[in-house]
Amino acid sequence: MMKILSALIAFCLAAPAFSAPLELASEVFVERVQKRADGSTATVLEAPKLVVPGDQLVFVVRYKNASAQPASKLSVTNPIPRAVAFSGTADGTEIVSVDGGKNWGTLAQLKVPKADGAFRQALPSDVTHVKWNLNQTLAAGSAGKLVFRGVVR
Repeated sequence: MMKILSALIAFCLAAPAFSAPLELASEVFVERVQKRADGSTATVLEAPKLVVPGDQLVFVVRYKNASAQPASKLSVTNPIPRAVAFSGTADGTEIVSVDGGKNWGTLAQLKVPKADGAFRQALPSDVTHVKWNLNQTLAAGSAGKLVFRGVVR
C-alpha cells in the first residue's frame, strides 16, 4: 500500500507534459462515501493518506495561461500511474494512449496486441496516458481544470 501511495504522491508532485505557456498544478483525491448522523450518505473527496485496491481516485489538473498574450493550440498530457486503472474523464474530450504515448485516439479507435499476435479492442485499464487538446484560445491569465478518474489496482 505504501508503494501505491508513494506513486500517487510522486504523480501529484510531477507536472504533466504540456505546451507552453501553461502553468500546471496536479492534485489527486480518493473518493469516499461517508455516513451522516441522520443516516444519509455523502460522497467526499479526501487527500489519499492510505489507498487500497478498488479505491476510486479523482485526478485534477489545473492550468493557467501564464503569458501576457492569448495562447492557442495548447495541450495537456498526463501519464496514468501504473498502480491505477483509468476510468474516464469529466468531459469526454480526451484522447488516450495505450502504448506509452506513441499513438493516440479515442479508446474505441485503439487496439492492444495479444500474446498470439492478434489484436483486441483497448479497454480503459489499458490506458497509459490521457491527453487534452485545448481547442480554444486561452486569454492571458485565464485558467481551467481537467479531471480524470481511476481505480487503484
